[in-house]
Formats: sequence, C-alpha cells, structure tokens
Amino acid sequence: MNTHNIHAVSTCRAWLTAVVMLMLAGCSLLGGKSSDPVTIYSPDPRVQTDPSWPTVGWQLSMTSPHAARFIDTQRIAVRPAANEFQVYKDASWAKRPSDMVEDALLRALEDSGRIPAVARQGSGVSADYKLVLDLRRFEADYAQPGAMPAAAIEVNANLLHSSDQLVIASRTFLQAQPTASTAVPDVVVAFEQSLEAITRELAGWVLTTGEAHKRGAHQ
Repeated sequence: MNTHNIHAVSTCRAWLTAVVMLMLAGCSLLGGKSSDPVTIYSPDPRVQTDPSWPTVGWQLSMTSPHAARFIDTQRIAVRPAANEFQVYKDASWAKRPSDMVEDALLRALEDSGRIPAVARQGSGVSADYKLVLDLRRFEADYAQPGAMPAAAIEVNANLLHSSDQLVIASRTFLQAQPTASTAVPDVVVAFEQSLEAITRELAGWVLTTGEAHKRGAHQ
C-alpha cells in the first residue's frame, strides 16, 4: 500500500472514531445507560383565584400552545450557558411542557368560577374569545456562571375576538424561579412554582382583558 493510501485510510479511521465518540457523548448526555432508572416528574400546580379577577359572561376556547420541538419534549431541559442546550440525565416529565401549560391554565380558569365555559379548541364550545399561546422557554437556566439555575418559563399570549379573528391584546409572560440547589428534585420544585405563577398571571390577564374588550364593545 503506498503512502497516499495509508494516509487516506488513517484519515478515514480518525473521522469514524470522532463520529463514534460524538455519538457516545450524545447518548451519555441525553439518557445515560439503558439500565439506568428514569425518574418521571409531574408538576401539579394549584392556582388560587385572585379576588381582583372579574366574573365574566363570555366563553373562551384555547388552542394547544405552539412550541419548538426541542422545547416541547419530555426531557427536562437545562441551559448551562447562553449558547448551550442540554437535558438532565435519568429524568423526564410525565407530560410535554405545552400540555402542562395548557392543562394548568384550563384548570385555573375552570376552578376560578369566574367564566361560564372554557374549553380546548375543537371541543364544540361556542366561544366569544380564543386564546393562542406560544411557549418560548421551559428550561433550567444558569443565567450567571456559578449561580443556581432558575426554572424559566416564557409564554407569549394572543387573545382573539372569535367573530372576526382580530387580536385584541398580546402579551409575553416570563417567570424564572430560582432553585434551592442544582439537584433535579429541587429544579422540579422551582418549575412547579414558575408554572403556578405564570398560570395565575395568564388567567388574570385573559379574564381582565377579555372583559375590558367586551364592555368597550357594548358602549
């Protein structure tokens, strides 16, 4: 075998070795060994009704929140730096983040007793307003090097008047609850706190904004 061929074979082997190492590193990051037990976490926030929320006479439909695929996964996301995105090993959500946000808000509005009907889009409810959500963040974020992470949840909300599909209001909500430690159970507790807080904000905003529009339309 001549020198050129030997060099080509060596280069090929080196490239294949690098690819294999990257694949193994990815597997280690994403899931660990197949025999490792995976702990499944299911945040269950309970939102208390704010006395300032209005009681309304209109009905609401909610679309399933839109989210990028890498955000809307059952793996628990962590951002160790601004330009990095990883997941915790051996830990998983019971539901996708978009489902957690939708379920929490739907229950908060139903349990509030401040609205006659709120339902998922396509349920057959004749709604006066429609809520469209965009889930932008659902991650443990290390904003400062060496600091504890914060459970960051960011949601953009658009409230539409169903009859003409016009957006009557739009707002972005962000909650970032610091964790007690870097341990996954403490991270999950912080996520539940962030989810409860952002759900309360969303519910109050929907009721207040929709009622203000309804009253203005009848003046």
